[in-house]
Amino acid sequence: MFLGHEHSVPWKGNLGMAIWLGSEETLFLVLLFPELLSPSLDSETKLVSRGQNVSLICSNQNKSLRITYVLFRREKHLRTHDGKGEPMIFNLSISEAHELGPYKCKAQVPNCSVIKYSREFNFTFVDPVITPVLNIHVINIKTDRHIILRCISFNGSLPITYTFFEKDIAISQPISKHVREPAELNITKNNAREGEEYRCKAKNKLPDHERYSQPVFINPPPGGDSCPFCLQLLLPGLLLVLIVIIPILAFWILPKYKARKAMREKASRNYGNTAMEVGIYANICENQAGKRTLLGTGHSQEIHYATPVFQEVAPGVHGEPQFGIRHPIKMRPWSL
Repeated sequence: MFLGHEHSVPWKGNLGMAIWLGSEETLFLVLLFPELLSPSLDSETKLVSRGQNVSLICSNQNKSLRITYVLFRREKHLRTHDGKGEPMIFNLSISEAHELGPYKCKAQVPNCSVIKYSREFNFTFVDPVITPVLNIHVINIKTDRHIILRCISFNGSLPITYTFFEKDIAISQPISKHVREPAELNITKNNAREGEEYRCKAKNKLPDHERYSQPVFINPPPGGDSCPFCLQLLLPGLLLVLIVIIPILAFWILPKYKARKAMREKASRNYGNTAMEVGIYANICENQAGKRTLLGTGHSQEIHYATPVFQEVAPGVHGEPQFGIRHPIKMRPWSL
């Protein structure tokens, strides 16, 4: 098409727009291409767990060109998508360490030698936390009690952030631990009548993988917060009861004790008169002829001595103690 030097007519094609400028002597052709920028490669997260499905998004700021996107991992070609104006999404699964990257995206306009590459993108493996363990130690101090909470997750990539809860209300700021040790929270509370429920949460940089511990219940102390007040009321009452009971017991028990003591003393005196008494009794016996001899006749008289033995025996018919004489001792004869 021939144009005057003062006129121009645009011509459109797949690669851009052409304008002829010229005169009768000369003809100039200028091709105007939209600028092709380097694509961007990104994902919702860089931190993944083993076997996690991820999405890589490759896009270009130029929305008017039809672009072919090619995804590479290192030098290996993975997938190719064509699109115009919208970003391309590549879905992947990360299971092994070599699948972490680096990834690159190539953008190319069809029938054009212009090629642009994105920056490299890498994923990072993060082990998810497991259910943490919550331990509670309670120290009762008068009307208050000191509560020590310790929470730890024994697996999961560090750092791990812990948060403590009373029921569903957070009672601590997030506590970050860069080493495998429990997070600790100390609180002091007044003794309450109701039980308390605590739990903790553990999470690391891996999104949507937070874990909560099993709830731990603390029973209220016996009597709750009214126990000290009850003691203040009970102690004077107990003292008053003791003051009343002790004199009553004294006046009731003392007379009985004295009466029993007097009875024991009387019984001991009565039995003292019947103690063992040993006496020597002489019995002058007549001779075998039955005649009594006179003093100086020369006939001997035989005297027998007996030792009485008194023995307490069972009461008889009339309840009287009985006594007897046993084993008389025969003495040698002597003369008057």
